[in-house]
Amino acid sequence: MQENDRVTSSPASTMDRAELEQAFTLFTEASRQLVESYQELEQKVASLTRELAVANGALRQQFEEKAALSSRLGALLSALPAGVVELDQANRVVTANPAAVAIFGQALVGQVWSEVVERILAPIAESPEWQLAHPDGNVRRLTLAESQLASGERIMLIHDVSEDWRLRQQLEHHQRLAAMGEMAAGLAHQLRTPLATALLYTANLTKPHLGEAERVKFGEKSLARLRHLETLIKNMLQFVRGQQAELERVDLVAVLEDALQTVQPQDAGSTRHWVVAVEPASAWVAAGRKELTGALINLLENALQATAPGDAIKLALSARGGDWQVTLQDEGCGMDATVQDRLFEPFFTTRKEGTGLGLAIVRNLVSAYGGRIDVVSAPGEGATFTILLPARD
Repeated sequence: MQENDRVTSSPASTMDRAELEQAFTLFTEASRQLVESYQELEQKVASLTRELAVANGALRQQFEEKAALSSRLGALLSALPAGVVELDQANRVVTANPAAVAIFGQALVGQVWSEVVERILAPIAESPEWQLAHPDGNVRRLTLAESQLASGERIMLIHDVSEDWRLRQQLEHHQRLAAMGEMAAGLAHQLRTPLATALLYTANLTKPHLGEAERVKFGEKSLARLRHLETLIKNMLQFVRGQQAELERVDLVAVLEDALQTVQPQDAGSTRHWVVAVEPASAWVAAGRKELTGALINLLENALQATAPGDAIKLALSARGGDWQVTLQDEGCGMDATVQDRLFEPFFTTRKEGTGLGLAIVRNLVSAYGGRIDVVSAPGEGATFTILLPARD
């Protein structure tokens, strides 16, 4: 029985050993593959670690650069002489640099910007500037510039232009003083000659052996010089009052008719060709009737003096947008560019007997009425004066 048992158990043992060897072989192969996979994973981890280290280094460098840039921008913003205010989408102040706080004299962060503007800023008519009543009692001038961000926030840039405004005020004051000095000098020059002439003629009247005819002649000449002085002073006063002209509703057509009726009779023999083209039946403007009539008479008289017999003088009235346009064209001697540049200056004249105030008065009045006057001319080609006055219903 024992032998039979050994014989019968031998094939099973052989099979177990083969399976064990196969299993061991498989385990060895799996172990090898696992080792290789582990080594490959180690290599990948090492590579990823190196790449991560490089990326971290780059990110750290970028962060340091951005931190340095942010610090520099913050320093620049703090040192910027102009005020910078950041507003969120709710129009509330998020940040304000020190210059903005100094300009407004109060903390701005957290306040609603529109309420700040309404409370302490006042717009200045016909100017992009704002007036600020500073807590220290001084009045300042500001300019505001707005920039919209893509996120919906806004940046307000505030400039304190108070010093520039004061310099402009001083410059305008000095210019007015210079203009007054120039006008005074010109007026003194204009008065000196007729006054000296009148004194000379008057002195001749005191001669004891002067005949009656000569006495009358000297008296008339002296009177003529004195009347010339009176006209000069009258024109000067009219020039000064032109800046404060009283306005009324005036029909420009009637004014042109009055001016023509005054000047045309001065054309002895009607030797000029008068051409009048008035389109509207009436043209209402805001002006002073007497002063405007005098200004047009002045222009017509200048045209009469600049022309010769046979020349044409054309007067036209037409609508131009929301204005009435008066055009006076003559075929006279004309003028060069140098004369045109100074034509409207007080006391500038090219005529020996001229006062140099006529055209200055015209421009002064037209400007006071809200209009403007222009001239186009060339030597030997006549001159064209154009007046634009705002139409009034």
